[in-house]
Amino acid sequence: MSTTVILFFLSSGLFLGWSLGANDAANVFGTAVGSRMIKFSYAALICSIFVIAGAVFSGAGATHTLGKLGAINSLAGAFTVALSSAITVLMMTKASLPVSTSQAIVGAIIGWNLFSGHPTDVSVFTKIAGTWLICPLLAMAFALIIYLLTRQFLKRTKIHLLKIDSYTRFGLVLVGAFGSYSLGANNIANVMGVFVPSSPFRDFNIGGFFCFSSAQQLFLLGGMAISIGVFTYSRRVMSTVGSGIFKLSPITALIVILASSLVLFLFASKGLANWMISVGLPPIPLVPVSSSQAVVGAIIGIGLAKGAKNVNYGVLGKISLGWIATPIIAAVISFVALFFMQNVFQNTVYLP
Repeated sequence: MSTTVILFFLSSGLFLGWSLGANDAANVFGTAVGSRMIKFSYAALICSIFVIAGAVFSGAGATHTLGKLGAINSLAGAFTVALSSAITVLMMTKASLPVSTSQAIVGAIIGWNLFSGHPTDVSVFTKIAGTWLICPLLAMAFALIIYLLTRQFLKRTKIHLLKIDSYTRFGLVLVGAFGSYSLGANNIANVMGVFVPSSPFRDFNIGGFFCFSSAQQLFLLGGMAISIGVFTYSRRVMSTVGSGIFKLSPITALIVILASSLVLFLFASKGLANWMISVGLPPIPLVPVSSSQAVVGAIIGIGLAKGAKNVNYGVLGKISLGWIATPIIAAVISFVALFFMQNVFQNTVYLP
């Protein structure tokens, strides 16, 4: 297969990465930018660096689980699935909705399963779909607890307002970097996971000490695409997340980013999962979860801690409808696109 053909088929994954950067990746800094504590350009730079690092070094865990839902065994099929997901995310982004890229890729994979006749593993789908509810609820709980602890700490210490402002700004950068790394580790599965079974790249060793796997090469390309999406098209969703649901102060913005980052990290850490198994605890499933859902859940947690009076339920309802519609739309687009790819463009989208 020529380099041109390979790049063409991978282009939909890169497009999906760009869409994720435009819609999801900026969420780890959306509240910081929305509260005007950090400039957009500075936030985008930090986010891009750490998203790429997380994708390359820690992206394997969630990708493995996603592959169990549907192991797409044709490069043309992977191209079509990723393109269908990207189109869905772009449509939602145009509507200024912080939609879940995880839901879009899951819906698109199910569309491939239906078209190819491959069975969808119900247990894997249930595990993934369950996180769509657990993710925002867990972020909401984290944010609520951290907010109450922070409020008590500030009351007792009585730190000067100028020092609080300085500490908060530094904290936003720190947890934003952590959140970006966790996002890359968790959500690169959405961008390039479907290409792993049919990856056109080969593993190669660097100096005999380090192996740069074919999957990591895909993750590097996907991470770079996410970064471009952050810089070029993320301001609109930042506005909705950062100030549309609930007006955030700098301190509450810090809490929102920390709470959502912790959730992303929990669902991406193989080390944590292995440790829980070693001590006899049930491991947290390694699945790609939505940063948008985590951020929205954390913002609701802050709103509840403050009495829930200023929560914009109209915006919240609009976002919830987007979450419900996303996997259904992605599945339909994927099924139709696969039909055209195989019957009109004469490309094999699945192998028996």
